[in-house]
Amino acid sequence: MSPTITAFNTSPDRGRGLARDMRVRWAFEEVGQTYDVRLLSFGEMKEAAHRALHPFGQIPTYEEGDLVLFESGAIVLHIAERHAGLLPDDANARARAISWMFAALSTMEPPIVDRAVATLLERDKTWHEQRLPVVEDRIRARLGELSNRLGDADWLDGEFSAGDLLMVSVLLRLSGSGILDEYPNLSAYIARAEARPAYKRAFAAQLAVFTAASSG
Repeated sequence: MSPTITAFNTSPDRGRGLARDMRVRWAFEEVGQTYDVRLLSFGEMKEAAHRALHPFGQIPTYEEGDLVLFESGAIVLHIAERHAGLLPDDANARARAISWMFAALSTMEPPIVDRAVATLLERDKTWHEQRLPVVEDRIRARLGELSNRLGDADWLDGEFSAGDLLMVSVLLRLSGSGILDEYPNLSAYIARAEARPAYKRAFAAQLAVFTAASSG
């Protein structure tokens, strides 16, 4: 039986691949594993049945037999540990790849999500124009550090890994902001990831959900 993940039945990102189920879809595609998807409305996400799977009433979740997981990073790590293709065999390289997974979610993503909140939800606040540049400066500081570390390499540490998968997923949240244009090597890094067949399959799968919802 294939694992089942949950996703938005009508994603707020309008099919751009920014919802966090995309990370899990991509991981499954990279390791060549099939999966099922259960689509939820925003209302269903807050109901007791879903909160039993995800205490914070969000997506995605992962169900396989008696195992239930929540948080996209934990789910991607589980997939990567169970199937070859996303973590190196060498113990030290594997540990470094996992470090990059944590860096993507703990160091890079918070200021990027802060910008999304400031842009989408705080425009009517009197302090919006003062806060947004501060948030963007924090993002640029992190992007500069990441850019310096990546340099001319294709991936963060040798071959493509779950660390790259999560890092690119986080950076894509800046698409359309113009900020990434200031870091050509990071833009190229993202483009390499988007060119991967597994990414394309995952993107097509989540886009199909939005397309079906829009035409229904």
